[in-house]
Amino acid sequence: MTKIKFGTDGWRAVIAEDFTFHNVRVCSQAVAQYLLDQGMGQSGLTVGYDTRFASEDFAAAVAEVVAGNGIPVYLCEEAAPTPAISYSILDRRAGGAVVITASHNPGAWNGFKYKPEYAGSASPQVIGELEKRIRAVEEGVASIQSMPLEEGIEKGMIVPFDPRPAYFDQVAKLVDLDTLKQAGLRVAVDAMYGAGMGYYPSLLSGGETRVFEVNNVRNPLFPGMKNPEPLDHNLDALRTAIADHNADVGLANDGDADRIGIMDEKGTFVNPLQLYGLLLLYLLEIKGMRGPIVKSLTTTVMAKKLAERYDIPVYETPVGFKYIGPKMLEVGAMMGGEESGGFGFAGHIPERDGILAGLFVLDLMVKTGKRPSELIAHLFSLVGPHYYGRVDHHYERGEREEIAGRLLACESHWPKSLAGLRVTELDTLDGYRFTLEDGGWLLIRLSGTEPIVRIYTETMREDKVAPLLEAGAGLVGTC
Repeated sequence: MTKIKFGTDGWRAVIAEDFTFHNVRVCSQAVAQYLLDQGMGQSGLTVGYDTRFASEDFAAAVAEVVAGNGIPVYLCEEAAPTPAISYSILDRRAGGAVVITASHNPGAWNGFKYKPEYAGSASPQVIGELEKRIRAVEEGVASIQSMPLEEGIEKGMIVPFDPRPAYFDQVAKLVDLDTLKQAGLRVAVDAMYGAGMGYYPSLLSGGETRVFEVNNVRNPLFPGMKNPEPLDHNLDALRTAIADHNADVGLANDGDADRIGIMDEKGTFVNPLQLYGLLLLYLLEIKGMRGPIVKSLTTTVMAKKLAERYDIPVYETPVGFKYIGPKMLEVGAMMGGEESGGFGFAGHIPERDGILAGLFVLDLMVKTGKRPSELIAHLFSLVGPHYYGRVDHHYERGEREEIAGRLLACESHWPKSLAGLRVTELDTLDGYRFTLEDGGWLLIRLSGTEPIVRIYTETMREDKVAPLLEAGAGLVGTC
């Protein structure tokens, strides 16, 4: 069994256990061969990394292998957000990018993301091509080529660069930064010790708006949080910063800043389903946009209700931007999003951008004159109240197949009701999603990036959230 298999977004593994320099070089050789086979070798490859342990050293190993195959490399000078690295593909007309990051995984992990020439997550087709070439290297059919970093820089094959200027220019085309700078907002930001640190202060400085950033130093241990994922239980520091600075809003980005979490002015977490609705309202009501939207099956049914209200089509995909991004390109979507807090937008990259999403929230506040709690009230006035919950159950190595087998049994004898709500439908697009009589749903799925079973629910009744999650946990153990 191979140790290298791409999941929802890239390959992730525990550092020094499976995530080793050798395995990173194997992946890098596969990327280099893929670019050469596609005739994109001379277009070059962007290589970036996050703030995790030794990420810059793993990135240097990628650069050495790719340059050793005769492909120019643009190597980030320091840690950078994944969306900034992805945008650099378009800015430099590169053949793609590799990002060394494990995104929101715990600190013991690192990862290898590949972004093709369209600057989004690699599609299942591209992943298949990469894994085929990885097998060839593992089996000795292909060998790893390499060029020492210093030699590559001296020969001009490896060019250090800063992705910020081009990314900042792009962001300025999508949102009026001058208006945000002069708005007088008080914004608390949790960088979660990640690659996005310093980006909001840089983008919003020079006016009346004030940014108060916490957890803005590099610390690969991510102290005070289970993992750098912008969820309520990880954001105590942000809640404190909101109170200490009387902030109007709190923004948090995950480890590589492609995801966003929001807290309102009271320190209450705005869940990612609500955030999808707010961002969609922003595009519809503030920007006046019309066009298709794309959502993963874990994302809110509020999207469909708003789509009906504004007469726009909705496309649903399995979880992951490897599905959402290509679908956005296919249908010309104005927005794509998923439950994890990842959102992509038209006119940008078909990829999650947690920094741009945060700026859009600020612009929505400025344009409407409403604080986040008031924006949620406005959203619910249009579609009705919706309540959401998610729990993650970790399992031990080797248990995945057993759990998958139990869940498979649900297909033949799925329950007729959950927490007192009648089940009207079961679909298996990605996991097991039970549609409920109130229009809500319960979903059980195995994570594609971690040894976790995720249980999600959305319901119109607040008192049903906990019982539905408990019912889902029961199904994991009994199906």
